[in-house]
Amino acid sequence: MELLIGLLSGAFGGTAAGKLFSKIDQGTIINAVAGIVGGGLGSTILGAVGAGGIAGGGMNIAGIIGQVASGGVGGGVLLAIVGVIRNALGK
Repeated sequence: MELLIGLLSGAFGGTAAGKLFSKIDQGTIINAVAGIVGGGLGSTILGAVGAGGIAGGGMNIAGIIGQVASGGVGGGVLLAIVGVIRNALGK
């Protein structure tokens, strides 16, 4: 269940980051896919590290908030990386 929360919040984070920062916007589909991958990676990595006991903390409210935050940030970060690479290759 925690991975699903991370994936969904990653899709939202990637899409939101693309809309907020036009230089990394790759279109809705690519934003969402990059967000899903980044959200899965972000929530898995922060859950393994512990992230101060918040991420990966189970199905209590602190754990859910940690999964949403780590998934959203992971999605936004991966979209930023994809955007920078695609923009550099396009020049």
